[in-house]
Amino acid sequence: MDVVLVAGLWLDSSVWAEVATELARLGHRPVAVRLPGADDEVDATLDDQVDAVLAAVDAATGPVLVGHSAASALVWICADRRPTAVARVVMVGGFPRSDGAAYAPFFPVVDGRMPFPGWEPFEGPDCADLDDATRRRIAAAAHPVPEGVACAVVRLGDPARFDVPVVVVCPEFSPEQARAWVAQGEVPELAATAQVGYVDIDAGHWPMVSAPGELARLLDGVARGA
Repeated sequence: MDVVLVAGLWLDSSVWAEVATELARLGHRPVAVRLPGADDEVDATLDDQVDAVLAAVDAATGPVLVGHSAASALVWICADRRPTAVARVVMVGGFPRSDGAAYAPFFPVVDGRMPFPGWEPFEGPDCADLDDATRRRIAAAAHPVPEGVACAVVRLGDPARFDVPVVVVCPEFSPEQARAWVAQGEVPELAATAQVGYVDIDAGHWPMVSAPGELARLLDGVARGA
């Protein structure tokens, strides 16, 4: 099955390399999307990134669409644009944003870009499974997020998106916590979605780095409908 992989903030497509290798071994066709503003240094917008993901979806056959962290909102926008083309959406350590919300205004923008803020904001369960060398490697490879991506307004319009099955992969939080947030109204997009599953993974916020084999096997199960 085609599995379209979309990296979160500051990451480029190479972060999926080990996951993609294992998915291919398991019989799938992984596609790690090259996002404008992440895989190059252009002054990209959120629309540019949406177009890049949609191009991958359009070139695939009934893909599983996987978004990491903030890119959970990005893949949900794409599910809104292609609700009948996507077999299911997987959100790894993230959630969709609602129509009219800012995409990812989580950290200060400096000179038109949102730089990686260092590890202090993520101390605790987010990065407890990353050793110092891995943290240095991720930070050194981080790409500042263009303001036109981070501060863009999310636009959703097709209610057919709520018929696309969603699986939330829960790394630094538990499935029980995620279900509670949805029940409490904190994630209205998922509250309105007809089919939402929650699966745990023994990893921090970056499982494609710290547990790529486990994440690939989990995605294999999702792709096969397990």
